[in-house]
Formats: sequence, C-alpha cells, structure tokens
Amino acid sequence: MSLKSSGKVVELHGRYGSFIMHPDFLVVGAGVIGISIALELKRRFRDVKITVIEKEEACALHASGRNSGVLHAGFYYTADSLKAKFTRDGNKLLTNYCDQNNIPVNKCGKLVVAKDENENILIDELLSRGRKNGVNLEELSVKEAQAIEPRIRTFERAIFSPTTSSVDPVKVVHSFENDAINEGVNFIYNAKYVKRKKKSVVTTKGEFEADYVINSAGLYADYIAKDFGFSEAYSILPFKGLYLYSDEPVGSIRTNIYPVPDLKNPFLGVHFTVTVDGRVKIGPTAIPAFWREQYEGASNFQAKEFVDIVRREIGLFASSNFGFMKLAVEEIRKYSRKRMVSLASTMVTGTNVCAFKRWAKPGIRAQLVNTKERRMEMDFVLEGDDKSMHVLNAVSPGFTCCIPFSKYICDEIEKKLN
Repeated sequence: MSLKSSGKVVELHGRYGSFIMHPDFLVVGAGVIGISIALELKRRFRDVKITVIEKEEACALHASGRNSGVLHAGFYYTADSLKAKFTRDGNKLLTNYCDQNNIPVNKCGKLVVAKDENENILIDELLSRGRKNGVNLEELSVKEAQAIEPRIRTFERAIFSPTTSSVDPVKVVHSFENDAINEGVNFIYNAKYVKRKKKSVVTTKGEFEADYVINSAGLYADYIAKDFGFSEAYSILPFKGLYLYSDEPVGSIRTNIYPVPDLKNPFLGVHFTVTVDGRVKIGPTAIPAFWREQYEGASNFQAKEFVDIVRREIGLFASSNFGFMKLAVEEIRKYSRKRMVSLASTMVTGTNVCAFKRWAKPGIRAQLVNTKERRMEMDFVLEGDDKSMHVLNAVSPGFTCCIPFSKYICDEIEKKLN
C-alpha cells in the first residue's frame, strides 16, 4: 500500500447503502481509541483519505462515554506491560490536552487504602511498581492520609497518587472528534459493520474498499477480527459496570479513594470516584453480562450473543485460571445497593446507604479472554497484517492511554506496511 492518497472516486451501490467509498484507511468504531488512531494517521500522512465509521448516531455512546472519567497514573501494572508505559505517558498527555483545550480537570489525586496487615504486602508491591514505572507516589501514615481526606479508613498506611484526576470523558471524545474533522478525517455515523466481502467492508451505509482497515470496535472487535482471520484464540466477554451516586454535597469527599486491588485480575474493586464537578460515586461492579450491550433490562438483547456468551461463561464456571465462578457470584451480589455501600464503607467513615439512591449510567467492559488458556488478558492486545489491524483488548485504562496507545498502534501499522 502507498501512504499517499489513492485518488479513487466514489461509485454507486445499492444493497446496503447508496455507494462504495475508497478511503486509504478505514477505522471501524468512533470511540476514543478509533478517533485517536485516525488523528494520528492523518497527522503522519497528510494526503491520505481516512474514514471513520460508527454504528451509532454519534460518538461516545458506549465505553468511551460510559467510563469513570478517571485519568489513572500507571502504578497498578508490571513494568514490562504496555499499560504501564502508556498509562504513565497518557496521564500527562491527556491532562495537558485538557488544559490546552479548556476541558475541566479535577486534579484531586487518589488514595489507595489497606484494610488489614495482609494488604500491606500489596501496598509494598504497588509502591514498587510505581517506582519501576516512573510514577510519582507518596507513602503516607494514617494521620497523613487523613490530612488529605479526614474520613479515610486505612490500616497503618496508604498510597497517595497526586497525578490521578478526573474528567468528563464525553467532552474529551467530542473534542478529539472535532480535531479529527478539522484535520480532514471523514466520519460516517449509523454505519454498522455487517460483514467482510472480498476486498470490501459492508456496512448499513454502503461498502468501503479501503487499502487498510483498523478495527477498534470495542465490544465487537473480536467478531470483526474473526472475519479477517484473526482473534482465533480470543473472545470478548462483557462485564457490566454499575455506579451509585452519593446525595452528599459537593466536597464531601476530597479525593478518589480505592482499595488495594486483586492483582490477579484487571478489576480494581468498588471505590470512591470524585467526578470532574465534585460529585461522589461508588463502584464500579464487574458483573458478567449475558449479551454485549446489556446495559439495562432486556435492552439491545441479541439471542445469538446470549447463547454464545452464556455457553462460554458456563465453560469458565467449570474451568478458568482466574476463579470466574467466585468472581461472578461476588459481582452479582453488587446489584444490591446495600452490598455496594457496605463495601465502600470499609474505606470511608459515615458512608450510609441512605445517601446512595441514584444509579449512574451503566457501562460495559469489553474484556478479552484467551479461550484456549481460559484466562483474562491483562494487557492490551493487537493482531494484524498488511491489510488490517485489530485492537482486541483496549480495556481500562484505555481511556487514559488513548494518545500514546494510538501512536503505538500506528507504529505497528507502519511496520506491517513497510
């Protein structure tokens, strides 16, 4: 493929839409990763034609607009992981981007607390990972932690991450979208991926014969990748994330507060998030979903997905390397407000179920599972060749990592094309 504009013309077509388009690069999915990739490609190769297709009527209607909005610092991950480097760098880059574009950032930091002596060992591990990853962390006594947040509960000590902050993720994604449009990237909405047909991608808005396809379709990334001969060892398992908003006044909690996580799985446990406007919410859950967009009730129900996902979940109940049965049972209990608040109350005094009545907009985590080894993938995963690249695992902190991660993806694309 030449990295110069092909200059092909639009042709008429009929079955799935009114035309065939011929972009140089076709990006499937207008989430924060897809838009970031399109932007990076356009800045590297000014003359190429780039089209982003999105099945919804607007961007940020799924994971990119339904995440916590926390800009993580990068101390949860081992130094040899992509997440470690990209989170550290992404935190700085995205914070600077928001400052330069007048997008509000709540630079309130984060406390990580321990509940007993056993978790002190994990505090040491997190501090060690932070040092190896070049992340600014402070080890605090109980008294020092309470100076930051008087209501904190912790055993002997805590970690403070001063660079952790929160933003409105929808505002960030819309700003990226405007940047991309201004750079000349073409967006087509209501264009749902249907199938691959020889050299083209068929959508509900027509066919696209692109020189190169980038699949950043989130919950459907594995489904699309399989059409291109990839994701043979992987499938996406959806997990529902629920948050509860506090009715306490703004400023009732000063900083994000997290428990020590189970480092064997990619979920961080129920925690306190201080939003960009100072409100407090607790969550999220990681409840196994039965279809990919099971946000509320029977909405978006897909029978084929239901059968496939339930079959895989039953298989993981029987045998998995991450204790899926125990995880699922514990997470399902979090449908209860009382259970959620009870978990949160171990970290913050005065936490009362009466103050947590409003559920926030739910999200779905597109967690990649290695079906051959029956384990969850902890790091980002890409697969591709000289015709397509597939972003199979871009889970949390994918939002924080979007700028450096997109650069890395484009580096990998260039390697495939050269």
